[in-house]
Amino acid sequence: MHQLEEALGAAAPGREEQWRAAVLGALAVLDQATAEEADNAERPDSLLSDIARRQPRLRTRVRGVRFQYRHLRQTLAGLRHELEQEPGPGLDYGDVRQRLGWALAALRHQRARESDLIYEAYYDAFGSDLGAEQG
Repeated sequence: MHQLEEALGAAAPGREEQWRAAVLGALAVLDQATAEEADNAERPDSLLSDIARRQPRLRTRVRGVRFQYRHLRQTLAGLRHELEQEPGPGLDYGDVRQRLGWALAALRHQRARESDLIYEAYYDAFGSDLGAEQG
């Protein structure tokens, strides 16, 4: 995510191909990372699967997390495909920056939702906060 933010923040006018290459490279790295996260979320032996099995009231939220991973991956793939298809000065760099910024914000939100779900499941299962166990 940081690589993509750095690439998006670089100057584009006059160096369009370098900018596109940097953004596409960072998108490829992010695609790989989100693919691993999404694959993990779908595995039957994943933490999310365990939560869905053991805590039925959280199943809907687990499904929501999984759905959001799929949706975010589709959004990023679409933006990546669009960027690959439209080289040169015809590309609206400001628009690409904004749309990828929205996707990054959605990814951060997704991570927070997943963390909240995991902490809630832990608290429900053990009656204490994760931080309390460390102390």
